[in-house]
Amino acid sequence: MTIEKRKPKKEKDNMTGKLQPLADRVVVKPVAKEEKTKSGIYIPDTAKERPQEGEIIAVGPGRLTDDGKLIAMDLKVGDRVIYAKYGGSEIKIEDQDLVIMRESDILAKKS
Repeated sequence: MTIEKRKPKKEKDNMTGKLQPLADRVVVKPVAKEEKTKSGIYIPDTAKERPQEGEIIAVGPGRLTDDGKLIAMDLKVGDRVIYAKYGGSEIKIEDQDLVIMRESDILAKKS
């Protein structure tokens, strides 16, 4: 009986190596808001609203027009953005909540 040795897989440290959005989609990591109000009241998990702000961790190549031209994305990895409250699709990878959405679902870029 022979035992096969397998080569160890190279794992990437960041999420962008595991997830590459297609077309004009981006992957956003939502940024959690403070759990305490200005007056000092703590907000329970059941009363929290879905975050509308996040950081882009992966960007697709862009959108193709009808005549085959590629329109480049205006966003890049690391940008802080504000997006539509119920826009995109929520996914969970390695205990991280992420949102995949179209570039058009992003309302503004924070500087």
